[in-house]
This record gives sequence, C-alpha cells and structure tokens, in this order.
Amino acid sequence: MQIIIGLGNPGARYARTRHNFGYWALDALAASQGLSFAPGQGDYVLAVRESAELVLAKPTGFMNASGIPVRELLMFFQTEPEDMLVIFDDIDLPLGSLRFRPSGGAGGHKGMTSVIYHLETEDFPRLRLGIATDAPMRPSEQYVLEPFRSIDGPVVTQVLDQAVEGIEYYLERGIEATMSRFNTHLTEAGMEAGKAGLN
Repeated sequence: MQIIIGLGNPGARYARTRHNFGYWALDALAASQGLSFAPGQGDYVLAVRESAELVLAKPTGFMNASGIPVRELLMFFQTEPEDMLVIFDDIDLPLGSLRFRPSGGAGGHKGMTSVIYHLETEDFPRLRLGIATDAPMRPSEQYVLEPFRSIDGPVVTQVLDQAVEGIEYYLERGIEATMSRFNTHLTEAGMEAGKAGLN
C-alpha cells in the first residue's frame, strides 16, 4: 500500500495560502485519479483506491501538529514510513520547482518537524514544492500564510500539473527513477521569481 499525504492548514482562512500547497497538490492528484475525500478515523480525510492499494490523506489539524494524524494513519493502515510520500511547501525553493527526496530533515518546516518527531525517523519519501518569489519573504511566518499573487497563477498551475505527473510516475517507478526524471526541471518563470526573491 502507498499513502500520499499533503500537508496544510484547515479552514477557509488558510485555504488559498502558500502553506497549503501540499493540500492543493493532493487535491489535484485526487481529481486526476477520480477520487473524493471523506472523513477518516482520526484527524484526517481520505480518498482511497482499494484496487490499487492507494490512499490519499490530508491531516485536518493545524500544520504544526501534522505528525500526530500521520502517525495515526500509518498505524491504522499498518504501513511503514517508507511506504508514504509527504507533500509540502518549501520556502527555500523557487516557485516553479519541485524536488522529490527519499529522506532528509525538516529544513525548518514545522509540519515536517512534527511528522519526523512523531514517527521518530527522517527516512520516508517527500515532495517539496517551491514557493519562493520576488515578493517580500520576511518574516517567513507571514509569507507562507499569504496567498499567491495573481501573477504567480500560471506557474502555480504548471507546478501542480507537474506534481501530479511526478507522483503518478513515483507510484509506478519508485523514488529514485522519479528523482532522476523530475528533479531536474525548473520552469523559466519559477527560476526568475526565485532568483529575485532569494537575492
């Protein structure tokens, strides 16, 4: 079984914020797979394709406590951390880029910090979605809780399409092949926005 988890914050207040990019990617994947979300047995919603042993999940608590429902999910489905993929926003990557990784630290992301803490391991695949732009990014706590600008819309759409393609490729080929194919891509718009924002 494979569990794909998107991180974000619940409620209308946060729905369109950069910090919910993980939610957006999972919603796009669910639409691609023809799946709908329903409440689970804990603080998460699920979309399940039993024939393919695929579970899509969004924790419904706040980002900083993501690790608790993620741990509950793995226990409920009797699945190991290496059989899940966690999707989250990354302020250290420019908008327009995405990075698959087989393991690693939290990189300052509090949702990932919580997941690593509660699972007691960093050894699980993840997909980082860049959100850095030429907009003021400090303080970062404020930046991630703001919506993308309208001018960022085309790049956001492109990233979501790439994320869905990459995740579907990952489900068929595994993390190493997916890294080789998808980690090299960076849109021109994302590169320019990221360079300006990181200067």
